Amino acid sequence: MAEADESRVPSAAERAFQRRFGGKDKGRNKREDYALDLFREAEAYLNDLDRVNGILRELGKLYNPVLDGPIVDLETRRRVMALLRTGARDEAHALLDERRRLYAPQEREGDSRIRSQEQWDTQ
Repeated sequence: MAEADESRVPSAAERAFQRRFGGKDKGRNKREDYALDLFREAEAYLNDLDRVNGILRELGKLYNPVLDGPIVDLETRRRVMALLRTGARDEAHALLDERRRLYAPQEREGDSRIRSQEQWDTQ
């Protein structure tokens, strides 16, 4: 049973609670993001369709200012769920990764632009 606990990915809600109210990780990384936690959780549990659908629903409620719309729109949610139902996990994972990159692009070394979230940090 200890093996199951070690491989378990904490839910986005658990991580948000720990960041907000304490735990050993409180205050260590200001750039942690609830939406990115949701993406991690969805990618870790692609075999649990109900869980992924709920996560995508939650990501649909969150705003992506770059796209001026939801982080995961309804059409993308439907496509991901259809892919998962047919067993096309790799394609679903790629689609989720594409939406994650639209929300939080990966930073490249040597890129002089303002890094993700640095524009909002005041301390």
